[in-house]
Amino acid sequence: MMHTGFSCPRQAIGRLSPLTLAVISSVVTVSADSAPQEANMETIQVLGDTYRNTATKTVLAPEETPQAITVINRETLEQRQASSLSEAVRYTPGVNTELRGGAVTRLDLFNIRGFINYQNFYDGLAIPYNTWNLQPQIDPIAIEQVEVFKGPTSVLYGNIPPGGMVNMIAKTPQREAAHRVGVSTDTEALREISVDSTGAIQDTSLAYRMVALARKKDGQAGHSEEERYVVAPSLDWRISQDTLVNFNLYYQADPAAGIYTSLPAKGSVLHSDQGSLSSDSFSGDNNWNTYDREFLMLGYKVQHQLASDWSLLHTARYTDADLLQKNMYHQKSSDGRHYPRNAYLTDETMESWVVDTQLSGDLRWGAAQHYTLFGLDYQNMSSNVGYDDTLAGVVPAIDIFEPNNNQVDPSSLSFVYQDQHDIEVTQTGLYAQDQILWNQWVFLAGARYDEYELKDDQQTLFAGSPSTSDKNIRHYNLAFRAGAMYQFDNGISPYLSYSESFEPTDMDNRGNVFDPSKGEQWEAGLKYLSLDGTTGLNLALFELTKQDALVNDPNDSYAKIQMGEIRSRGVEIELNHALSLDTNVALTYSYIDMKITDDPNLEDKTPVWVPEQTASAWVNHQLTSGLEVSVGARYVGESQGNANNTFKVPDYTLFDTALNYDLAQLDTSLSGAKLSLSATNLLDKTTYSCFDELNCWYGDERNVKAKITFDF
Repeated sequence: MMHTGFSCPRQAIGRLSPLTLAVISSVVTVSADSAPQEANMETIQVLGDTYRNTATKTVLAPEETPQAITVINRETLEQRQASSLSEAVRYTPGVNTELRGGAVTRLDLFNIRGFINYQNFYDGLAIPYNTWNLQPQIDPIAIEQVEVFKGPTSVLYGNIPPGGMVNMIAKTPQREAAHRVGVSTDTEALREISVDSTGAIQDTSLAYRMVALARKKDGQAGHSEEERYVVAPSLDWRISQDTLVNFNLYYQADPAAGIYTSLPAKGSVLHSDQGSLSSDSFSGDNNWNTYDREFLMLGYKVQHQLASDWSLLHTARYTDADLLQKNMYHQKSSDGRHYPRNAYLTDETMESWVVDTQLSGDLRWGAAQHYTLFGLDYQNMSSNVGYDDTLAGVVPAIDIFEPNNNQVDPSSLSFVYQDQHDIEVTQTGLYAQDQILWNQWVFLAGARYDEYELKDDQQTLFAGSPSTSDKNIRHYNLAFRAGAMYQFDNGISPYLSYSESFEPTDMDNRGNVFDPSKGEQWEAGLKYLSLDGTTGLNLALFELTKQDALVNDPNDSYAKIQMGEIRSRGVEIELNHALSLDTNVALTYSYIDMKITDDPNLEDKTPVWVPEQTASAWVNHQLTSGLEVSVGARYVGESQGNANNTFKVPDYTLFDTALNYDLAQLDTSLSGAKLSLSATNLLDKTTYSCFDELNCWYGDERNVKAKITFDF
């Protein structure tokens, strides 16, 4: 790609045009996952005119925001050959990824600042989730960049966990023609082909983008497979200088997605006299292991310049999805070797509408520049879920150390428990925000009002006896956010912010409605971007509390209880530095002290999946004009293995590497061809993740991947 020099005082960034801001945001970003190059900036617009910064829903760059945000650009995603969102955020401070290990790839599950995140975003709109198992999982082939916004974000996005959110920015049509075909393989028998094509449609006001992928590979667990097909076309229509319309479609089919079963702690993370398990162990049955997901998303965006200082952005997306899952789970063992199992299935369908309308003003009042935002968003999700469970005594137990994974005859299964759910969720939010640039100050203030409702009509058949129950939950919430930042001439920008979150809850096992969980955070930090763009630093200190949080019931692994308060406090550091024109380094460190501070049973306990310390390093070096070599290391500290904190999951350090070579260096006839090699967990270290004594998972095994791309 072509680059051009860029040097700009930090306090002047907010005065730049939206086009330039979007480019700076994607290239010169203070991020652990995209180290800035020597004063470089892309000369083409890759994020699209409808792009808005996740942290503010405005055109201002992340560096203008008094709250922590990490941006992972397309170059980094391709360099590390990330095949999932969880893999994409591995080097992000404050984020612990792949909570269910390396064999479970059907969902992107991670926590941010200690709080689990089930709700991801795609192009600023929430990806619908039916609260069971059905949620679209966007493939990185369709993603231009990933933005991780830390801390409470309810003022802009409504109901969401307090730790933060992840927004995947979609690839958009470009006027300049570019075409790429890629072929990949790896040590897990990967067979993958991908296509990415964009350009103007002849001499018209239309531009297109077509992204497609077909993938099939072996799963990490024995006898499992993963299979995926993606087609994602989009079209930009420049109706006039003031109006742009974008139409987009995303279709994905996942006929197979590995496994979802877990393993006991004894024999994996804990010692067992019976023996030791391996990272490809499988506690389920090959004859009852199905995951077939299909979804279609249809969307559009309309951007219109109303006047010289006001603009309208309206985005909407319709989703239709279905899922058939056949799976197993095990129960406590009397001898530590033979584990009783239950078989279950879920048959799920879902339809959803998500709409967000934003009115933005770029106003100057005296010496102050106001970026004013008013918004109204709406979500509606309806889902039908059928759940069948054999319960105890129907499925043969498994010898976990000498497993027979072919014991089940599907035709002989009888389901003692059958459940049918008719679910509907609606949310309406009204929000306002003002971001003020005055001299070298940046002030931010916002508020939002939400109305949320969940209905669940349940029909149950248990041992031949029918029953019904209706669930109706309503929550109302008012959330606030405020912050201030001062931008010194030398590029240092200290800041202080306060933000709130709102998270609807459910009912307990006795039908009592939980109170909504609310969070609040104070964050003090410092952002630095050198005037030549070669050094970037983010430092954030935070204290985050969540009231009425739901945690695992220590007496029931499959139930939740509501407690008084959980507190997370810590520090995050991101440093990016270009050592030379050929070498840059990205370093991160996180420390999280997370405790349950108000609960009669679990006070002073630390939730599972929350390592106290994490750190990472990534060094990228341009060895020759056509050869780029990268080396990375990830450290994840020890974490608690269950709610009662009676055992710990050990810490670990993993090494990754990547090599990218321009094949034109071998022969000019290969111009446009590129070879990429990458390895994750290079030393094949065994790692673990645990929820409790019955549910642990092995981390990713070593995987070496090769990809050849052809650009034309």
